[in-house]
Amino acid sequence: MAGGTNPPEPGAERADFVAPDAAVDTEAVDWVLRTTRSVRRRIDWDRPVDPALIESAIDSAVQAPTGVGGERWRFLVLTDPAPKAAVAGLYRKSLAAWRAARPDGADGPKATVVTHAERLGEMPALILVCSEGEPDPASRALQVAFFGSVLPAAWSLMLALRARGLGATWTTLHLLQEQEAARALGIPDGVTQTVLLPVGHTLGARLRPAVRRPAREVTYWNRWGALRDPTRADSRTPPRGPRPDGAD
Repeated sequence: MAGGTNPPEPGAERADFVAPDAAVDTEAVDWVLRTTRSVRRRIDWDRPVDPALIESAIDSAVQAPTGVGGERWRFLVLTDPAPKAAVAGLYRKSLAAWRAARPDGADGPKATVVTHAERLGEMPALILVCSEGEPDPASRALQVAFFGSVLPAAWSLMLALRARGLGATWTTLHLLQEQEAARALGIPDGVTQTVLLPVGHTLGARLRPAVRRPAREVTYWNRWGALRDPTRADSRTPPRGPRPDGAD
């Protein structure tokens, strides 16, 4: 790094560390963002995941933005066979309930989803991202604020795992059996479960960007539905003005 400043160790407090803009490899960051996919097949089922590697990823994940309540996210990591088997059983129960509730003729789950559910208990680690507290059922704004304070950390964790050569799957299906899961894992009342991340080392997984609609088709400017016309000079994004004092 410029000036001989080294990044802090994960979890260490270094208020004086500021990475210069030149040190950010945009292509590398974008590649992780664009290629973090759910990995259900090419997983090394027999290779344990080092707990220190998971904690290192969590140290990065908790830098995600928070809103209401501050640092209320909690990460429940399952590596022992008994709790993994309990969650896997509830997951399969949820999958069966979901399939039964589908209307006649509707597509069922992909074969990879079914196989993953059958082998979920064999995953080296399951990470359940939780938040202390519960969303306010009477306020959509507070619900958004509540989940907006924990889900960014969950997604950042999946990205951090990807950067460390670990595959994960983003799933919430077990929440159909949330109370049973809480009892099985000793989760107290007042703690909200969110995303479950089954985690393992990948085995030759070739992760590529998914096909998505381009930004110009899904981005509106100044009014809902108004697309930017790149041929008009006045439609270009204006330069950013000065930042308020204290903004970074």
